[in-house]
Amino acid sequence: MIYPQFSLTTPKNVHKRYHRHPYICIVKYLLILLPLLLWSCQEPKNEERTTENKPAGPPVKGKQSLEAYANRMVRAALNIQANEKFELQIYRAQLDADGIEDAIVTVNRLDLAMKEAAASPNPAKRADLGFMGNFNYFFFFDGKLDMLSPPIAIPSSPLLPLSVSFEYISSTQYKDILIDFRIRNASYKDFYTVSNHTPRRIFQFKNFDGLGTAVTEAYHFSYGAGSYGPQKNIFVMEAKLEALPAGADKNTFIPKITPIEKIKYTFFYLESQAKYATKDAQ
Repeated sequence: MIYPQFSLTTPKNVHKRYHRHPYICIVKYLLILLPLLLWSCQEPKNEERTTENKPAGPPVKGKQSLEAYANRMVRAALNIQANEKFELQIYRAQLDADGIEDAIVTVNRLDLAMKEAAASPNPAKRADLGFMGNFNYFFFFDGKLDMLSPPIAIPSSPLLPLSVSFEYISSTQYKDILIDFRIRNASYKDFYTVSNHTPRRIFQFKNFDGLGTAVTEAYHFSYGAGSYGPQKNIFVMEAKLEALPAGADKNTFIPKITPIEKIKYTFFYLESQAKYATKDAQ
C-alpha cells in the first residue's frame, strides 16, 4: 500500500497582496485531501486486524468424517481439478506409539495419466510402459494430530492402485506400513515406519519380476526376533510365480504367489543407519 505524503512550504518575505488567492487555494486543497490522509493512516490497523483473524497452522479434520476431510485435502494438495476422476482408499491402523488410530490414504490418478499420454508425442509407447510416472500417492493421517501429511509419491504404474497392509515389525505395540506397487510386469513392496509423525521407508524388496517371460522370480516375507534390537528380522522367502494366462495383460494381471518355505535372505535392522541390511550375498 502506498501512503501519500504532502509537503506545504510557506513563502518567505512575500507581500500578502500578491499571494492572497494562492494561499486560499492551498487551504481548500488541504481540506479536500484531509479525509483521504486520515483514511490512509487508519489502513495499517485494518490490515493488522485481518491478519490476526486468519487461522493458525494447517487445517485439521475436526468433526468431519475422515472420508470427507481426506477428499478435500487430497484435491487441494495434488491440485486435482473438478473434472478429473481419481480413486481414493483409506486403510486404518494404529501406526505409532500414541495409542490412537491412524490411517493411510492412497490416491490413484490413472485418468490424468491417460490424458497426459494421449497428449504426448508417442501415446502408444506410454501405454506400453504402463503409463509410468508419479500418479500413485499416499498420505499419512495422524490420529493424534488430527491432520493429513503432505503427499508421498510412489513412482509406479497407475494401471493398478497401491495396495496397503500392516505388520508388527518395529514394535509389538503398533504396526508398520507395507505398500505394494507395480512397475510393468514386476511388483515391489515398500516398508515404512512412522517416527516423529512422519512415515519413513526402512526397506524395499521385490514381490515378483519377469511376469510373462521365461525367467521369473517371486518372494514372500516372514518376520522373526530381531538380531540387534526390538525391530524384527525380515526373512525373504522363495516362492513360485503363477504363469501369465494367454491374452492377459502383463502390466495389470495379478498373479498368485505360492510360498516355498526356504529362506533366500535375512535382513536385520541397523539402528545406526535407520534401515535394514543383510550379510547375505545378493
